[in-house]
Amino acid sequence: MKKNLILVLALLLIFTGCDFVRTLAGRPTSAQVEQIHKDRMAREEALHQARLDSMKRVQQQMADSLAALEAYLLDSLSQAKGTILNPAKLGGLYATKLEARYCIIVGAFRNRAYAERKLKACNEAGYTASIISFRNGLLAVGVCPSESLDETVKTVKKLRGQGVCPKDSWILINE
Repeated sequence: MKKNLILVLALLLIFTGCDFVRTLAGRPTSAQVEQIHKDRMAREEALHQARLDSMKRVQQQMADSLAALEAYLLDSLSQAKGTILNPAKLGGLYATKLEARYCIIVGAFRNRAYAERKLKACNEAGYTASIISFRNGLLAVGVCPSESLDETVKTVKKLRGQGVCPKDSWILINE
């Protein structure tokens, strides 16, 4: 009888596999283990995708904020119509005739030697530069003359990124 029982159990184990023994022991079968693994992977993938989506939303919000800031800057400069950045505020131009409507001022000096040194550095960096004399004695070094305000603002950003243009630079509107 014992031999028959052992033989029957051995045959059941051979023909039914480990899942039968797992079921008898109250453990999950291989199909259930596989399903648990797939569910866990799907949850982790969904969590990862949610993080990526969140990062994309933040990135889009930052891009929108920068675009709004740029639009505000362009609007405020356009609405100023030269009253804030007009040479008349600094006593007017002395004898310098500007070739373009907009110019980026990268330095303002009382000492001509300092202005010439900045002019030389800008020219060596490959930018069109000139010294602009004001009636109040100020000598400004202007670079990248342009007729377009949009182009001038973009150039300021580019120059600041390259370190040529200091943070306190400004745009001169020649009217």
